[in-house]
Amino acid sequence: MRRLLYALLLGLVGAGIVHIVILVLLPLFSQRDAWSRLAAAADLYVMTAADGSDGGKSTVESPDPFFKASACRFDLQDGPVRLTADGTVPFWSASIYDRGGQNVYNFNDRTATGGELDFVVVTPAQMIDMRKDLPAELEQSIFVEADVDEGIVVVRAFAPDDSWASRIATYVKSIACTPQ
Repeated sequence: MRRLLYALLLGLVGAGIVHIVILVLLPLFSQRDAWSRLAAAADLYVMTAADGSDGGKSTVESPDPFFKASACRFDLQDGPVRLTADGTVPFWSASIYDRGGQNVYNFNDRTATGGELDFVVVTPAQMIDMRKDLPAELEQSIFVEADVDEGIVVVRAFAPDDSWASRIATYVKSIACTPQ
């Protein structure tokens, strides 16, 4: 009886380990990851409303109705990428992910000058080059060093209530993702 219980317990633990490994490795083998969905919706350096509110294809389901999200794929082998937006909103946050969907960096409007969205994503080597001769238009920008070649930037804007809906929609549409 003891051997049977031991075998059952060992089998359950083994099955649990196998399931956890499968869940962790699933994004590596999935063809429907965030990169693939964004690639089907838009080219590199094109901001796409993540919920499809811009008339395009929905790339993610937003778990929070108070946030509007927009995403952009980039390739740092082409050079740094700069994200800017017109105006301000009550709160915004930006997250940078590598191609596999792993979060590399995130920050929000509290770390930006005047709460404005203006940041540049660079590799460490590109940052060294930027420090040598920083363009005047980038003096107020936040620089984010990301040791990735390809990635995704997701910007989320908070709408406290329905009266903010049009202003948030305008803000999200104004976000520009441009290679430098």
